Amino acid sequence: MLSINTNAAALVSQNSLSKTQSSLPTSMTRLGTGYRVNSAMDDAAGLQIATRLKAQTSGMAVAQKNTQNGISMMQTAEGALSEVTEILQRMKDLATEAYTASTTTDDQTALQGEYDALGEELANIIKNTSFGGATLFSDGTAVDGSGGKLSDAMTFQIGASSGETMEVDLNTLVTALATALTSSSTKYEDGTAGAELSATGTNAIIDTLSDALDAVGSLRSGLGAASNRLEHVYNNLANMSTNTEQAAGRIMDVDYASETATMTSQQILLQASTTMLKQASSMSQMVLTLIQ
Repeated sequence: MLSINTNAAALVSQNSLSKTQSSLPTSMTRLGTGYRVNSAMDDAAGLQIATRLKAQTSGMAVAQKNTQNGISMMQTAEGALSEVTEILQRMKDLATEAYTASTTTDDQTALQGEYDALGEELANIIKNTSFGGATLFSDGTAVDGSGGKLSDAMTFQIGASSGETMEVDLNTLVTALATALTSSSTKYEDGTAGAELSATGTNAIIDTLSDALDAVGSLRSGLGAASNRLEHVYNNLANMSTNTEQAAGRIMDVDYASETATMTSQQILLQASTTMLKQASSMSQMVLTLIQ
C-alpha cells in the first residue's frame, strides 16, 4: 500500500534504528570499562549479588591480614620465650656448677654475679617485649604476668561476619611463667639479692629452674598452637576469597569475545537500518507518479 500519511516501512526502520542506537552504547561501555554490569539497569539482581560477594571478599582480605598480624605477634612472643629458655638453661648450668665441692669461693662469686645478671635480664624481657607498641607479657613495669597483651583472653576477627572470631586465652600459662621466674631469682622481681649459689647450701634452685623451663615450654606450646590455627584460618580464607572473587567476576566482568561480536552486529544493524530508513522515505515519492 502506497500512502503519504503513513509510511509503515519507514516506521519499522526507524524503530529498529532506535533500538540499535540504544544497545550499541551499552556494548561500547562494557568493552570500555571491562564490566558487564555498569549500572543496576544492566542486571539489577546480578549487581546485588555481586555487591554482597565483593563485601565478603573485602572482609576476608582484612581478616587474612588480621591472621597474619596475629601470627606475627605470637612469633614475637615465642621468640622472646626462646631467649628466656636460653637464659634459664644457662642459670641452671650455673647453679649446677655452683653446688659441687670442687667449686671455690671465688668461683661461686663469679657464678653468682652472672646468675644475678641473667635474672635481671629475664625481668627486662618480660617487661619490654612488645608488638605494635603494646607489651605482651606485662604492663611494662610489673613482672607478675598482668597487664600485657597475652595476659588476658584475646579475640581475633577471622572473617567478614561478626560471628567469625577466634578466642585465645593464655592467661593461666603467662601467670604460671611469671610465678616460676619469680622463684628462680629475686633479681627478677625486685632487684634484691638473688638466690645464693654455694656448695654447702641447698640445691633446690636447680629443680626450681627446671620447673621454670617447663613453664616456658608450656607457654611456647600454647603460642605455637594458636599460631598454627591462625595459619589454617589464613589458608581457608585464601581459598574462600579466591572462589568468591571468581563468582563475582562471572557476574560483573564482560566476556570480550561475546560482547565484541554483539557490538559488531549492532554496528552493522545500525548501518543497515539507516540505509533502509532512507530507502523507505523515498517510497512516498512514488505516489507522485500515480497522480501525474
